[in-house]
Amino acid sequence: MIRVLVVDDSALIRDVLSKTLIQDGDIQVVGTAHDPLDARDKIKALNPDVVTLDIEMPNMNGLAFLQKIMRLRPMPVVMVSTLTTKGASETMLALELGAVDFVAKPGHDLSGGLEAFGATVREKVRFAAASDVQARAHRAPAPDLPLKTAAAPSGALIAIGASTGGVEAIRQVLSQIPPDCPPIVIAQHMPKGFTARFAHRLNELVAVKVVEAVDRLPLEPGTAYVAPGDNHLRVEKSSGQLKCRVTQDEATSGHRPSVDVLFASVAKVVGPMAVGAILTGMGRDGAQGLKSMREAGAFTIGQSKGSALIYGMPKVAAELGAVVEEAPVEKIAGRLVAALLKLKAAA
Repeated sequence: MIRVLVVDDSALIRDVLSKTLIQDGDIQVVGTAHDPLDARDKIKALNPDVVTLDIEMPNMNGLAFLQKIMRLRPMPVVMVSTLTTKGASETMLALELGAVDFVAKPGHDLSGGLEAFGATVREKVRFAAASDVQARAHRAPAPDLPLKTAAAPSGALIAIGASTGGVEAIRQVLSQIPPDCPPIVIAQHMPKGFTARFAHRLNELVAVKVVEAVDRLPLEPGTAYVAPGDNHLRVEKSSGQLKCRVTQDEATSGHRPSVDVLFASVAKVVGPMAVGAILTGMGRDGAQGLKSMREAGAFTIGQSKGSALIYGMPKVAAELGAVVEEAPVEKIAGRLVAALLKLKAAA
């Protein structure tokens, strides 16, 4: 039984969350709180496994409260966010501060998919309960020595896939990759409305340029392309140029964007000129695609168990023989760059 504390200033949302969380019988709502001060006392008294947390609340902003939680008592937190530009920006900051995941609130009239909202929030809470927040809180910092170059021959490509916990893991990997790198393509499980803000935030934090992928956009060196929410991203080659292919065909491995779809296209189009990494996340999306990349001659790496917030996708990839090696997140950029330099030396 997963024990959850629901924190939201709206009595309606507290009621909706409480009723939907208990629907399948494996989640228990041990309490609700109307603001962070109330939540602080109830966390101490009830010791929940997971907290769902609103951002806009009286007495203390949800982000400020999250920062206190992660400093004083790291625990799994799922943000309940409004689906707005401001909400997306705040959600990205919450994930940087240590929240495991987020779910977009239903509309004020609670129409348009309350059942889907309920299924999503229950899934996110289960993932959060399975996450290793304590390990992430005590993770070693990134190496002090910066990587000087990631130069690679023309046609090389970096592919990265992640799910729960991936926002911070991707930021950490990209923050160490020099701007002379080949193009980078990224599939991060994230709904429509949030990926543009995710790309924008990464672009503020890392040396490489980061954009949301657009259909037929040429892949340029020194630039990372994030799959748009609710769309698949593939790599294609036309007129000798690698390009983004963005489509909305059926979900694969339960996801759109799917890491499997991206990796499979990289294996087919780029082959041994690619390097790929599968990062934290629940489930198995990306494992088969990464195996295809390895079989096509690409260097592949998975985030190691002690490093991943959720060792699901990397675990399945390792079990399938899809990874050449595993490494903690702070070492993945270095391993990808080393593989690119080998390609450069062999060219």
